[in-house]
This record gives sequence, structure tokens and C-alpha cells, in this order.
Amino acid sequence: RVTSCDWTSRAVEPSAISKPSCEPVWRGLCMEARSWAPRRQRCPPGIMLLAFASVLSCLLISSQARVYSRCELARALQDFGMEGYRGYSMADWVCLAYFTSGFNTAAVDHEADGSTNNGIFQINSRKWCKILSPDVPNRCQMYCSDLLNPNLKDTVICAMKIAQQPQGLASW
Repeated sequence: RVTSCDWTSRAVEPSAISKPSCEPVWRGLCMEARSWAPRRQRCPPGIMLLAFASVLSCLLISSQARVYSRCELARALQDFGMEGYRGYSMADWVCLAYFTSGFNTAAVDHEADGSTNNGIFQINSRKWCKILSPDVPNRCQMYCSDLLNPNLKDTVICAMKIAQQPQGLASW
């Protein structure tokens, strides 16, 4: 319920204003709605720093991301010698990349146990790469962020180590 000049909504019809003492308030609302000038409000310095850091991290991550086409990925993996590695065809490797990440080098999937799946082959941090936890096995001897690199070198090295395991590509 609106009483006197206590306006809580900006959707006010001019006919709804009956008291002349409220007319300047209504005009102020209309002027404010038409104004293009930004309103200055003070933000705590911590909030501004957090916002800046968030935007910067998004820009850094997105500048390194690459989504390969099927043929581009096949050529890149061919250059790394993946065709026939441990008996797996190029089609096997490309299929793995497609169904795990959609060919996206920056893909990161968070698991319920706190681990992450990283990069174009979605290599898990539980055994294969290092995040912040020092007690992780880190069998590929690299940081999980290294698996997000669009040049694929570290990703291919780690995928080859996984393929050497008895389960091979069934590890995925």
C-alpha cells in the first residue's frame, strides 16, 4: 500500500498520484528512469578487487581455450604419433576426445569427490595430475592446468601414460 510519498515501485501511473505534494517525487522517478548518466555508488575495495580478479581470470582462461575440429585434432594427434599407439586407431583417440570434451582443450568437469577431469581427454586429477592437494599420486608428473593447453603436448604425454595401463582406453 502506498501512503503519501513513500514510493516503492517505479511503475507509477501519473493518474495514480492524487496529492500535489507527491508530484515532485514522481517527476524525480521519471527523470531518473530517462537519465543515461551512471549513478555513483561506493563499493568496498575488496568487492572491486574481487570483481577485477574474476574478470581477469575469465579472460586468461578463455584466451587459452581452443575447440578443435575433428580433422584438426586428428592431424595434431597424428603429429604426436598417436595413430596405432598401443593398438588404438586415430578414430579411437578422436572418438575419446569428442565424447569426453567435445574437442575443447579448456574443458574442466568437477566430480563429486572433489577431483576434476581436465582438458580435451578429461584426464582426472585423482591419479594423473596435480592440483592443490599434495597427497595426489600425480602419475603424469604435471599440473592439471597443463592439460588445458591448446598445443596438446602435455595432454598427449599424459594420455599415452594412461593408455600404457592394463585397462588402456577403458580407463576413461
